[in-house]
Amino acid sequence: MAKLFHILLISILLFLVAFPATGEEEHIFGKSLKRKSMGLKKEKLSHFKFYWHDVLSGSKPTSMMIIPPPKNTTTGFGQMNMIDNALTLGPELSSKIVGRAQGFYASASQNDVGLMMVMNFAFVEGKYNGSTFTVLGRNSVFEKVREMAVIGGSGLFRFARGYVQASTHSWDMKTGDATVQYDAYVLHY
Repeated sequence: MAKLFHILLISILLFLVAFPATGEEEHIFGKSLKRKSMGLKKEKLSHFKFYWHDVLSGSKPTSMMIIPPPKNTTTGFGQMNMIDNALTLGPELSSKIVGRAQGFYASASQNDVGLMMVMNFAFVEGKYNGSTFTVLGRNSVFEKVREMAVIGGSGLFRFARGYVQASTHSWDMKTGDATVQYDAYVLHY
């Protein structure tokens, strides 16, 4: 009987500790951290220049339409492509690959050719190997220079912010293949 009493008493005490009488939990939702505790050093601004290759043709396309546009659109409104495009040092697809642009673009304008771009630039070269930064924005493809935001990153680009400027280097009207020069200005640690 005494053993049963002790088990019951311990169970009640454990219950009271696990579920306070006030009903409020003692969890901290957020707290301030010192940058150094996260290994963050001085923030720097870096410039990257590379070429983005959107290949729709051939036996190994890097851009695939996953949602076709309706038949009654003149701008392609509603079309969406998933991409895994090479990022190279030079404008030739055969030049050294420094990363991949992975994400999608969608025709988001009914009045002109305006794409919504959502891409991770995943780098595979040098000290940036394994690091990424994310680009999000509007790409008015017939403008000479288009600007989109860098909204974050991983690896060496944690807490990244900045912008990219895209300018078309070449576009094949027959195949749809395009090479676009990207200049990225990224603040990161």
